[in-house]
Amino acid sequence: MKTNKILNISNDLRWQIGDGFHDKLTEGIYSDAAQIAQNSVFKKGATKHFRFDRVLDKIVTSKIWGFPIMILILSVVLWLTIIGANYPSGLLSQLLLDTIHPWLKETTISIGFPIWLAGFLFDGVYLALAWVIAVMLPPMAIFFPLFTLLEDFGYLPRAAFNLDNLFKKSGAHGKQALTMSMGFGCNAAGVVATRIIDSPRERLIAIITNNFSLCNGRWPTQILIASIFIGAMVPKGFAGALSTLSVITIALLGVFFTFAVSYFLSKTLLKGEVSSFTLELPPYRPPVFWKTIYTSLIDRTLIVLWRACVFAAPAGAVIWLIANISIGNITIAHWMIEHLNGFGFLIGLNGVILLAYIVAIPANEIVIPTILMLTVMSVSISGVGEGNGVMFELESATATGEILRAGGWTLLTAVNLMLFSLLHNPCSTTIYTIYKETKSVKWTVIASVLPLIIGFVVCFIVAQVWRILV
Repeated sequence: MKTNKILNISNDLRWQIGDGFHDKLTEGIYSDAAQIAQNSVFKKGATKHFRFDRVLDKIVTSKIWGFPIMILILSVVLWLTIIGANYPSGLLSQLLLDTIHPWLKETTISIGFPIWLAGFLFDGVYLALAWVIAVMLPPMAIFFPLFTLLEDFGYLPRAAFNLDNLFKKSGAHGKQALTMSMGFGCNAAGVVATRIIDSPRERLIAIITNNFSLCNGRWPTQILIASIFIGAMVPKGFAGALSTLSVITIALLGVFFTFAVSYFLSKTLLKGEVSSFTLELPPYRPPVFWKTIYTSLIDRTLIVLWRACVFAAPAGAVIWLIANISIGNITIAHWMIEHLNGFGFLIGLNGVILLAYIVAIPANEIVIPTILMLTVMSVSISGVGEGNGVMFELESATATGEILRAGGWTLLTAVNLMLFSLLHNPCSTTIYTIYKETKSVKWTVIASVLPLIIGFVVCFIVAQVWRILV
């Protein structure tokens, strides 16, 4: 009897609370509906209230201005990243490469380390790590916060809205616009960002094609080669503009390949219907600056950098070993370059470039230092660099161009290197991330090999057409 009474009281209380909550909920729904109606429905002849966010939306999502604004914003972010990273990269390079590296090597040799061991540890392993940190950290520390600020402000969903129709036509998901944009900072981060796509099929398409976004590790290669070879085609006053235009063209070509390969995959390996989704355009709001900085640096920059360093250390060791271990009368590096030269010529490149991309799979940041070291070693240029296996860069683009031309580089080599830099296998960090996200060896292999095949085919076609026309 007592128990039943308690149950009855509790039920009465529950219904009383429920009724009150129901009234408040209903009141809130009516209030929101009234607000939506006030903002969206207008009587004929009535004066419309000016709203800045509505006007801004009409501009940034319009068919005329939407795409130019999107390209302009991305270009400004990339420009700020590249220009802003130059000074801190220079400081880190001076500290890690010019100061700490020689001190470590000299100190260890002075206390009895064998010269070969000091070379292996510091000319190989340490230099690769130092290069990745000096070149990779500053751009990521700038790009990711800027990207997150745009996301918090509310612009990125509008960019996805603009690209949604194009991705649908290519058989992909509209949210791939966001993951593609993230790939311009780092492909590994772009692969992780595909978690926002619910459809497994469309998520795989986004993962496989993210490599076509020109990540920050490849921008320095593009800019340097364009400055040396493309800019040299015109008078000095126009050199910078032409070099910039050529790099932007390569980046846009990457976007084209994203759509083309997405379409190919959606019609072959990953057939299926394009899923529909509701794209919510959040209100514009001022970003929480310090929270954004913390999230970008900890959750994205440092995690990606750590993964890159884990793979860069073995790469440095391999580079030093192949440049210093001989088979017969020649080093392993010489032997590999000679055997790769034939295929390299066929696709408009050379053995040095192909070997550099093989040993620099862990990090695109060390491609140019490796190319310079291998070129000096293979052509036997004296007075440049610090010996076999010791990666280096020159402060002057002119001096770098002289070494590359001494190694047999032509305008065709430069153009195809820019193309191959865009269209080659992902770096080790991205490959590892793809496996972690897909849990599939099959799709990891496809994502790694497909861009490489496309790169070989494109470079081969360009080389043959070039040789016929020129």
